[in-house]
Amino acid sequence: MKTEAHIRYKNKEGKIVPGATTVVGLLNKPQLIIWANRLGLQGIDSTAYRDGAARMGILAHDYILCHHKGIKPDLTDYSKVEIDAAENSFLSYLEWLKGHKLEPLLLETPLVSEEYQFGGTPDCLCMLDGEIALIDYKTGGIYKEAYYQTCAYRQLLVENERRVPNKIIILGIPRTPDESFRTEVYTEFDTGWEIFKHLLKIYYLQKKVK
Repeated sequence: MKTEAHIRYKNKEGKIVPGATTVVGLLNKPQLIIWANRLGLQGIDSTAYRDGAARMGILAHDYILCHHKGIKPDLTDYSKVEIDAAENSFLSYLEWLKGHKLEPLLLETPLVSEEYQFGGTPDCLCMLDGEIALIDYKTGGIYKEAYYQTCAYRQLLVENERRVPNKIIILGIPRTPDESFRTEVYTEFDTGWEIFKHLLKIYYLQKKVK
């Protein structure tokens, strides 16, 4: 299995609609600018560093989802360094998992909102310790945008008549020794969903500008 980097979402009429990741991407991330400047001062190419870390993150993400699907990840095209880093991330996740009982209900299933015209692919809808939860796996830090994005995913689950989570969990899984494992839990979704709807409106308004 290999994670799709860019999924094209289409509505019932076959028209392409934006993904939730694209919509929240309208927001600037000032933390990333600071990070890039810091690398530059150290003589490190931030673009190359980011691309390498992204590949490790994609593979770590794949390791986790393949584990829950009971299949092996596709390691084709990955270097030993990338594989080793992804395996370390996966082991960090397994340590977290030891303290929980997780039963997957829906894994990486693309969904589309006909009402709001956007798509998204929630990572993991599951029964977690007896509660329905939506888990989003992040490698490389957790930003506020992750909350908006997962609230949009929750709306997709509601609209597509899936089981609806009463808890969103965002897991920040480390890729390197200087990163730490983070867990953020949300039980309030209205604010994040409202912010996402405003971003979605801006997205479609910008499309009108030639």
